[in-house]
Amino acid sequence: MSKQRIVIVGNGMVGHKFIDNVLNGESRDQYQLVTFSEEPRQAYDRVHLTEYFAGRSADDLLMAPVGYYEENGVEIHIDEKIVDIDLNAKEVISASGLRVAYDKLILATGSYPFVPPIPGHDKEHCLVYRTIEDLEAIKASAKDATSGVVVGGGLLGLEAAKALHDLEIQAHVVQFSDRLMDVQLDVGGGAMLKHKIEALGVQVHCSKNTINIADGENARYRMEFADGEVLETDMILFSAGIRPQDELAKKVGLELGPRGGITVNNQCQTSNEDIYAIGECALWNGQIFGLVAPGYQMAQVAHDHIVTTGETENVFTGADMSTKLKLMGVDVASIGDALGRTPGSHSYTYVDEPAEIYKRIVVSEDKSKLLGAVLVGEAEDYGTLLQYALNGIDLPEHPDSLILPSRDGAAPAGLGPDALPDTAQICSCYDVTKGDICCSVQNGAQTIGELKDATKAATGCGGCAALVTQVMNSELENLGVEVNTDICEHFPHTRQELFHIIKVEKIKTFYELLEKHGTGHGCDICKPTVGSILASVWNEHVMDSDIHPLQDTNDYYMANLQKDGTYSIVPRMAGGEVTPEKLIVLGQVAKDYNLYTKVTGGQRIDLFGARAEELPEIWRRLVDAGFETGHAYGKSLRTVKSCVGSTWCRYGVDDSAGLAVELENRYKGLRSPHKIKFGVSGCTRECAEAQGKDIGIIATESGWNLYVCGNGGMKPRHADLIASDLDKETLIQYIDRVLMFYVRTADRLQRTSVWFDNLEGGLDYLKSVVIDDKLDICGDLEADMQHVVDTYECEWKKAIDNPEKLKRFRHFVNSPEKDSNVVFVETRGQIRPATEEEKKIPVAEVV
Repeated sequence: MSKQRIVIVGNGMVGHKFIDNVLNGESRDQYQLVTFSEEPRQAYDRVHLTEYFAGRSADDLLMAPVGYYEENGVEIHIDEKIVDIDLNAKEVISASGLRVAYDKLILATGSYPFVPPIPGHDKEHCLVYRTIEDLEAIKASAKDATSGVVVGGGLLGLEAAKALHDLEIQAHVVQFSDRLMDVQLDVGGGAMLKHKIEALGVQVHCSKNTINIADGENARYRMEFADGEVLETDMILFSAGIRPQDELAKKVGLELGPRGGITVNNQCQTSNEDIYAIGECALWNGQIFGLVAPGYQMAQVAHDHIVTTGETENVFTGADMSTKLKLMGVDVASIGDALGRTPGSHSYTYVDEPAEIYKRIVVSEDKSKLLGAVLVGEAEDYGTLLQYALNGIDLPEHPDSLILPSRDGAAPAGLGPDALPDTAQICSCYDVTKGDICCSVQNGAQTIGELKDATKAATGCGGCAALVTQVMNSELENLGVEVNTDICEHFPHTRQELFHIIKVEKIKTFYELLEKHGTGHGCDICKPTVGSILASVWNEHVMDSDIHPLQDTNDYYMANLQKDGTYSIVPRMAGGEVTPEKLIVLGQVAKDYNLYTKVTGGQRIDLFGARAEELPEIWRRLVDAGFETGHAYGKSLRTVKSCVGSTWCRYGVDDSAGLAVELENRYKGLRSPHKIKFGVSGCTRECAEAQGKDIGIIATESGWNLYVCGNGGMKPRHADLIASDLDKETLIQYIDRVLMFYVRTADRLQRTSVWFDNLEGGLDYLKSVVIDDKLDICGDLEADMQHVVDTYECEWKKAIDNPEKLKRFRHFVNSPEKDSNVVFVETRGQIRPATEEEKKIPVAEVV
């Protein structure tokens, strides 16, 4: 059976979503997919476009890894614009003359920015804010600029203003109407947003009609307004709205709306039944939907209609345009009829000027239904209020209780996930309902991370994360499931609670803790955990008599146990640097003890195959040569990977190698819930892969960008950018705080990535703790880290100088010279453990 060919014109977020739907569907083998991208790269995340100015590269913003399409059999044409459609032959025709036949055609051509026809709008530094190429042009223009103006104060306009602010030039917003975000916010909300934005250093000019752009006297340009005022600026960004990209449809005669847009029905079909339009180019019921969530819904509807040959019940009947976002750190949300235009509606408004919070709800004439809401400065209740509006849930007796602050600590009346029906859509990006979340909880998901894996909720724009967590916790309570957070049967406490107890009560031993706060004798769960906490808090040697019995096998012998019972040795090579003299010592030690030698991905040299009784001898030689333990055996800082940076590389903008060495020497004694890895790159080419590390640092022209909570491994996670363009002192201060907050609050054996994913409030909360000092603990975190730094000592150096500690290895000395279970064979000039079959070969034939 031949495959149907679906051609997707446009490889933006919505076009990519359609492809993903096909690839993840049961009918994927029935279709051949071909997609065309007019831009010079595959689909990327426009929602987070401003992060490009905060250090993320174009590749970081890709919706899928390079090669994803090819690996899944999708034919992709980059930088290839479709200029015509032969409706009779059912072929698309590209600008280069390529003709591709289709059975079904998806138009996902998106939109283009509207530029008002103001005289002078086409000058060199008059730009738009839409694509990565636009961002590159903005960045280039900003190099010689001190100021920039954004024309348009809507959602995209304020995002563009943030971009200028991030580029450290004076940003202005010029808005034609009397307030910012006039489509989403009422007068009061717009005024509060203006006040908060201006407090951040962006100047806002409302009720301004630009009539001319002339050459400036003290800047590149002079903007002239209808009221006679002028504003000089070096750059102008137009963000005055979007227009549907419908020229292709218009050329071939598909039905368009009076003001543009490709007309579609409830199945997202155009006037030609074999051609579909989805996303911002599509006009449904006279409406263009400029948010990503409606585009994703359209992509699903078109997919379902094609694969079921029209038998699907899934139809597009419009989409809610409510939105919640953070503009330059300011929470802003708009729901439904936010402006109160419904006849007979009533409004309730709450204003807290000292806290800079504005809330307004619009209710029906009988005060029983929520019609709309505006939230500025605080939007925690957005998710629940949205469900009230979308699902027609009855309001409490006093509707104003939904926005008034509670004076007794109780939740506002009527708010909460239990009030929502199972059909309530919690995540609009992936169409996840409350029922879907409850079902996943019933099937075993008990953490936000597990829920994300099961449903994809909160993995799109992330705006629903708080409500997803509330629904999950509520369902667990409804099921009578008590999520036991006790570390084990011997301690009725979490790891965080044990950490607090040990620190506050100055407990120094496991048995003192057990006597005061536990029962029984302890186990293989609580002993290593408490041992790690004691090391984190007091930084005492892991082989000290009181805590040595708590350690697991690797920490017990300060070496990594391998599959054949031998151990590996990993000396520290801070930042990956090593002198020729030290390399010679490593080679000689490996040769003398017949050790397998390998350079690791963390820029270290591992020595494998040492017997336990050989460890002190080997380490004495290494310590004498100036090496220290690399802590490869511990839940601690492992490595700080780096490139050579500006010292050697012609692309480097700062000394990444020097910083890596400094950071590794600072944090090398830190014990933590799980291993920690750093990466330091000297430029955005990212040779050190810093954005895949627990702590990642990338040099910029203006300082250092700090990324947190990434990791590779089985479930890779891209690190999150927490701060940009930092000087070294501030960078180290923030790292101190992040690491010690993680050490204090993470669960047992929890990587920073998992800790972060389960951190309620996510990145914004972490920023508020470690940057804004919301909990007033930053001084304590820094002091705790300084204690670790000040009390550091090489564990192996102290061990080989202490006869009592060396006794730990002495009982191995009388063991047979050759343990029959330890057999090596030679491969590629080095030893390796023999397989069970190879062990049967006579001894004379093996190493």
